[in-house]
Amino acid sequence: METIALEIQPRKGMRARLVRIQDQIPAVYYGAGVAPEHFTVHYQTFRKVYSKAGKSTIVSLHDEAGKRELPVLIQEVQYNPVSDQMIHIDFIAVDLSKKLRTHIPLVLTGVAPAVKDLAGVLVQNKPSIEVTCLPKDLVHEITVDVSSLVDFHTSIKIRDLQIPTGITVLDAPEITVATVSAPRAEEVEAAPVVAAPVEGAVPVEGAVPAEGAAVPGAPAATTVVTPTPEKGKGKDKKKG
Repeated sequence: METIALEIQPRKGMRARLVRIQDQIPAVYYGAGVAPEHFTVHYQTFRKVYSKAGKSTIVSLHDEAGKRELPVLIQEVQYNPVSDQMIHIDFIAVDLSKKLRTHIPLVLTGVAPAVKDLAGVLVQNKPSIEVTCLPKDLVHEITVDVSSLVDFHTSIKIRDLQIPTGITVLDAPEITVATVSAPRAEEVEAAPVVAAPVEGAVPVEGAVPAEGAAVPGAPAATTVVTPTPEKGKGKDKKKG
């Protein structure tokens, strides 16, 4: 059983806002048969632990004196919706003598021939599986070899996974874990075609004619020519 140590400190009634100002994260510890307790953990320390443990590895909480060791799973991490900073942690107590129920991540490995040779797109339909097992049998992740995906019709289902001894999968065996989809054909955007107006056609109400086009029903345009006056006309000549 893999475990990761994490140091905790008692919260001592401090408000959550003050805890976060001190670069700490408020946390709660609870579970069946245990009294809930409130702790704080150092922000950067927990960030490193969480990146390694996720929600599928036992974390051992201990105080500065090392007098207490509490095996837990990280149940939930809450984030600030604006800053995306971690603002609260839920630790759930683990009884090492009893089976627990949790999710184990599925990590795709290898090269799918349908991707390499057929330019397909690898699709992971299920990122994790739900399992039950004793804490000692819990693993951080399960790898899935995708080299069997030779075309667009093959898939990897839960029944095909290599499950470690001691772990019982609770998901249905027919659920698809990974497959390869065919590449999408490139769509060529065609220029819009403007139909020429038909003589005598009635326009749709609200339609705007193209620039330079005649408006059906409108009078024909008339060209007005202004005559140039002849020289000598319009003036009285003096008689000699």
